[in-house]
Amino acid sequence: MSINKQEKKFLSISEAAKLNKVTRQAIYVAIKLNKLKAKKETTRWTIHMDDLEDYRRTKYSRTKSTFNGELLFDPSKGYYSVNQAAKMLSVPAQKIYYATRKGALKAHRKGAAWVISIADLKEYAEKNLNKKDFVAPAI
Repeated sequence: MSINKQEKKFLSISEAAKLNKVTRQAIYVAIKLNKLKAKKETTRWTIHMDDLEDYRRTKYSRTKSTFNGELLFDPSKGYYSVNQAAKMLSVPAQKIYYATRKGALKAHRKGAAWVISIADLKEYAEKNLNKKDFVAPAI
């Protein structure tokens, strides 16, 4: 009985992926990058439940990502991601990327991410999408 309880504390890559709602490849990459502790027993990786929980708490999240100590996307300060801007304008994200490349929408690089200010988003919505009096809805 105690062996069975001990075994339940260990998961395979497939089980860990299912619990985290990601692919097996994402779990494998996390292991290879030493972001998730795991042991390889002959040909099979095992992950302890506590290690999986630690990984969940510390894994990368766009909503918590920072650049030079500041949040990248901070709606309280009026800074949004491309996907957030697309959602607010009810357009595909590719349209936002295209508008930034074309120069119709101002966006700023912070590290690897594009950040769009609410003022620039409002200006773009009014000039290019005929959305007068655009107000940013809550995301």
